[in-house]
Amino acid sequence: MRGPGLPPGARGGSGIPPLRTGLGFAPLRHAVGARLVNRGWRSAGGFWQAWAMSMDGELQKHYALLLGIGSPWEVKTVDLKLLEKQVVIELGWQWGAAAKCPECGGECSIHDSAPERTWRHLDTMQFTTLIRARTPRSACPQHGVKTMQVPWAVPQGRFTLLFERFAVDVLLASASVSQACELLAIGWDTAHEMMRRAVERGLTRRQLEGLKYLGMDEKSFRRGQSYITLLTDWEESRVLDVVAERTTQAAGQLWQTLTPVQKQTVAAVAVDMWEPFIKTIEAQVPDAAIVHDKFHVSKYLGEAVDKVRRQEHKELLAQGDETLKGSRQLWLYNPQHFSTDQAQAFAALKDLHLKVARAWAAKELFSKFWAYQQAGWARRFFKDWFGWVSRSRLKPMVAVAQLLKRHLPNLLTYLKHQITNAVTEGLNSKIQSLKSAARGFRNFQNYRTRILFFCGKLDLYPL
Repeated sequence: MRGPGLPPGARGGSGIPPLRTGLGFAPLRHAVGARLVNRGWRSAGGFWQAWAMSMDGELQKHYALLLGIGSPWEVKTVDLKLLEKQVVIELGWQWGAAAKCPECGGECSIHDSAPERTWRHLDTMQFTTLIRARTPRSACPQHGVKTMQVPWAVPQGRFTLLFERFAVDVLLASASVSQACELLAIGWDTAHEMMRRAVERGLTRRQLEGLKYLGMDEKSFRRGQSYITLLTDWEESRVLDVVAERTTQAAGQLWQTLTPVQKQTVAAVAVDMWEPFIKTIEAQVPDAAIVHDKFHVSKYLGEAVDKVRRQEHKELLAQGDETLKGSRQLWLYNPQHFSTDQAQAFAALKDLHLKVARAWAAKELFSKFWAYQQAGWARRFFKDWFGWVSRSRLKPMVAVAQLLKRHLPNLLTYLKHQITNAVTEGLNSKIQSLKSAARGFRNFQNYRTRILFFCGKLDLYPL
């Protein structure tokens, strides 16, 4: 019984032999040959055989061009295996050619061949394409017997350079690594190993000269008090490196990403008011300005407003008053983004002389600090604002005001270096998406690889 899609005369079942290059023309060759013989053309068989051999040679040249190989490597055979849905390309070495030592590149004699290996290549139509070859081993007088490097794959790699380049593109474009694995028909471990090698290549090639503005921030890792620390390039919107924890030692390790020469060009670093970060910046880049940006300050003030709301809500509930019930988002959101109903509800709350209303007003008033262009006027504004908050007797707000006072010099640097951690926060959002798509990470190194692969703006492609 003839299998589907097979030429006449081929048998179905497991006994079907693979079609080798040239054999695909056999039915046509025999049919035409028979007609030529019936017409008395006795020499037609030899003519047709020569024609088929010529077609084989053209096909081999075609695949050699597609693979980008040349002498002394050559395509020996191309096998089409229909049942396995594979195309197997066998490559061979022209044994008259001299070998090259992979260590020093010097020409030397061939010692022998390594065992046959297989590499995955880009698919041919719907067929998986594999490359098989026995790689010569050179006999170098200086370095001894070494397996030569093949031009289509990296040492010890299981995929061709073209396939790995395509895999990088698919991984970058896919919504998740699992989706990319499905499209590429590879396993998760294989995909992660590709990403690890790509990141390693990218870090080796990366140029970090001329860095001016950097950002340092934390990001959650596992549940609980588990964090990582990120160093970001503000101008290029990229992650430079990631370390585990958010301690002084961890932050100091992060700065080892840069050489002493590269550190000298750093003009300012946007950072939170976390003391371990500040200490390492002062130690590693002493000439750089430390900038506590408005996003972090707004975060501290917003948290203080919410603490005032919760305390006051608790006091009102004890009196049977539910005025502040369900109002949390109104005090935290930007009024410019309110709906009509929210704007009306918030306007009514502000007129009730609530403690939280005073705390919210203090938070909103501080936003004027960032509009000043001269440090003297900004310092005077802060003094007036600090006095008002201190007299408010709203303990959460007073605590934040005292924190800002301790770090006032680094708040004023924003007027000269108007950088924020908005770039870092944007990268944090992307990292959170990666974390959610992976359903969390147990291994820090895997987490770091994924962050640098997607957020490092590295040159990930193989040569």
